[in-house]
Amino acid sequence: MTAALPLPDAAAVAVYDRGAYNGARPDPALLVSEWADQYRMLTERSSPEPGPWRTARTPYLKAIMDDLSPASRVWQVVMMKGAQTGGTECANNWIGFSIHLAPGPMMAVMPTVDMARRNSKQRITPLIEESTVLKGLVRSTRAKDATNTIMQKEFPGGLLVLTGANSAKGLRSMSARYLMLDEVDGYPGDIDKEGDPCELAITRTSNFPRRKIFIVSTPVVSGRSRIERFYEESDRRQYWIPCPHCEEMLVLSIEHLRWPKGQPHKARYYCEACAKPIDNHEKRWMLERGEWRPRSDSPVHGYHLSSLYSPVGWLSWAQVADKREKAGADPEKLQVFTNTVLGLPYADSQEAPDAERLFERREAYPIGVVPKGGLLLTAGVDVQVRRLEVEIVAWGRNKESWSVDYRVLDGETNQPEVWRELSLLLDEEFRTEHGGQPMVIRRMAVDSGFNTMSVYDWVRKQQRQRVIATKGITRVPAIIGAPRMIEVGPYGKHIKYGIRLWPINVNLAKEELYRWLRQPKPDFGRGEAWPTGYCHFPEYSKDYFEQLTAEQLITRTVNGRSVSNWEKIRDRNEALDCRVLNRAAMASLRMESWKPERMDEMETELANPGPEAPHKPTRASAAATTVAPTPAPKFKPIPSRTDWLE
Repeated sequence: MTAALPLPDAAAVAVYDRGAYNGARPDPALLVSEWADQYRMLTERSSPEPGPWRTARTPYLKAIMDDLSPASRVWQVVMMKGAQTGGTECANNWIGFSIHLAPGPMMAVMPTVDMARRNSKQRITPLIEESTVLKGLVRSTRAKDATNTIMQKEFPGGLLVLTGANSAKGLRSMSARYLMLDEVDGYPGDIDKEGDPCELAITRTSNFPRRKIFIVSTPVVSGRSRIERFYEESDRRQYWIPCPHCEEMLVLSIEHLRWPKGQPHKARYYCEACAKPIDNHEKRWMLERGEWRPRSDSPVHGYHLSSLYSPVGWLSWAQVADKREKAGADPEKLQVFTNTVLGLPYADSQEAPDAERLFERREAYPIGVVPKGGLLLTAGVDVQVRRLEVEIVAWGRNKESWSVDYRVLDGETNQPEVWRELSLLLDEEFRTEHGGQPMVIRRMAVDSGFNTMSVYDWVRKQQRQRVIATKGITRVPAIIGAPRMIEVGPYGKHIKYGIRLWPINVNLAKEELYRWLRQPKPDFGRGEAWPTGYCHFPEYSKDYFEQLTAEQLITRTVNGRSVSNWEKIRDRNEALDCRVLNRAAMASLRMESWKPERMDEMETELANPGPEAPHKPTRASAAATTVAPTPAPKFKPIPSRTDWLE
């Protein structure tokens, strides 16, 4: 006879009833903006204005948050923004609302796993801990509960997972009803050869008929900006606000912000309708009466918001004017201003720099000698079938650079002879123009894309601090990424003297280099200085400059999407590859983060000849020596490629 099953106790029944009720109840009528006004608390850890959230402080965010509410039929919301506009907090309000009133599986994606972890600590944790209604739903990470960690927050009816776009595993980890993609222009291009991370993440929502996707980012470069593409596919809304004088509706633009040159603190906005000036403090009245107006009938709502709309007390028009004036005509600073203040992608010219113009602005400093201002020597080595091509570059303050020499080492690169010549180059000393201490190559970057094993064999025998093996990987989020060991033993343990491979984002490096090459020579008569990244060249032949500008960024439409790739417009591009490798070598030394005091010390040290040391010939000094024969040096100077000299 079968024993009767025990009846559940009253507590278990109550839990079941409560779960059934919560699962069956309809989505709340409360909007996300109303929830934020009622429940959201800002802390000193996450906001310069701690206290209760007030949507009235940033009225332009109300429509965006309300689109993210369950009551809205909009399934995808896009926000292309400038800095200090409140976009991230808008997303956090949506997360808090969903945990409290509309639970479900949610995924929040940042550019990297590290950024996701930092966002969890700095944004999500304060959001939960400072809100009474959320704190009771999400257990503390200190409660030793495996379901609640820095990267995962479990709550009744749902789960929040935070991950990085550089983790294909994280993007595949779960299906999600709610998806937040933050700073998408910082995502890698392709993740583990599985495709675009945005598409991978969006696919995880396809099983939910009432899904919500929020895509928010500051844009980067036009034509390759993800947020620009998402925005262009939306209804492209703009925020219109009234002029306090004539009440004509306006869309704020930098063209109508004016100030006397050199006096950005006097900046005022001039109405394009009545031409009267508007002071920064009048923005409060204007923002309260603003409205979003779409420019197409797409079902996806897209919002563009520049920092000109930043509320009073945040970024003022005077500060915007100051940033614009400081940017001047410097392409790098102008891009930062366009991206972070105007919230627009930077429309950089995609044409290759003019080789003829670069040839004409050559300088008369001696080849093989480090000009004044050079503090650090790097070398980039491009590996061909029967030769190594090497450029030596001197780097100074503000990324200013001088091409010191270009060598072609002839020989089969799968044989040891040509690599022995390259080893001699590492020992060579280069005389400085100011007569101070000679310099040696601090770091050499060798491309391992061709004759890979020969490269590895040679690099393994060199000092790790001076020589690095590199490989082009476009999904790296910076010009050079962190190295990884690529040689392991039979049990998976790294070999003690194995090879570290440094990934290079050659696309970023080429974009940056071409911006630098387009810069005009400054007008010293007007007090102008060398711009950041200015490139100096000695009297090389025209062939060098044609190789340096041998590629162009070509944008094509593939399956309805704009795809940009670097393509050759000339047969030979070795000079371009060598310069990219030099830039990677400089970046690997983190010279960009050196403080001025460190550069001052290096400059002083190089200017001081120091105690007399045993003579070690340089290419320039060896060529000029006419004294009686002396004992043979340790190495013979390696000849330059003379057909590049005029």
